[in-house]
Amino acid sequence: MPRLFLFVGADQGDWTVTSQRTLAGEGLAPVSAVTMLGTEAAPGSGTWALRGITSNERYVERAEKTQLLAVQEGLSRPQARCAALIPIRKTAAWWALTQDERRAVFEAQSHHTEIGLRYLPAIARRLHHCRDLGEAEPFDFLTWFEFAPEHTSAFDDLLAALRASPEWAYVDREVEVRLSR
Repeated sequence: MPRLFLFVGADQGDWTVTSQRTLAGEGLAPVSAVTMLGTEAAPGSGTWALRGITSNERYVERAEKTQLLAVQEGLSRPQARCAALIPIRKTAAWWALTQDERRAVFEAQSHHTEIGLRYLPAIARRLHHCRDLGEAEPFDFLTWFEFAPEHTSAFDDLLAALRASPEWAYVDREVEVRLSR
C-alpha cells in the first residue's frame, strides 16, 4: 500500500462533491469532484491538490490500538458510497506542546479514540499527515472517511462529538468536503 496520497479537487473525479464548507480559517476553492491517488502523480487539471502520508499512530496506546484494529474495517467497501475529506490545521500552541501534553488533550481530556470506537465498524477512516512533508503544506492532517448512506447521521454525530471536545480549541483551519459515488 502506498504511504503518500494525493487528493485532487476538480470538475470531474472519482467522488462527487455533495457539500463543501469551511468551519475555521481559509477555505478551499469549490470543486465538483475529488479523486484520491495513492501516488506522487501530478494533479493534472485539478483546482487544488492536497498531499498527505500515512504514518504510525502518534497518540494511541497499545491497548487502544488493539481495540481499534479489532473492530475497524478498511476503506473501499462496496456499501460505503459516502465519504468525507476533512483537512485540518492545528494552532502553533498545539505544536508547542510536548508529545505527552498533546496526548493528554487528545485522549485524557477529549477522549478522541473512545469517541471513534463508538462508530466502528460503520465508519472507516484513514489519517494522512501533511506536516511531515514540509511547512509549505496548507494543512497538518487530511482525514478520509467512508461510510454507507444509512450511517450518515452516525457520521454527523461523530463529527459533532469530536468538534465539541477540548482538542478542537486547537484547530485554526478546517474544511469539510462531503462526497458520494
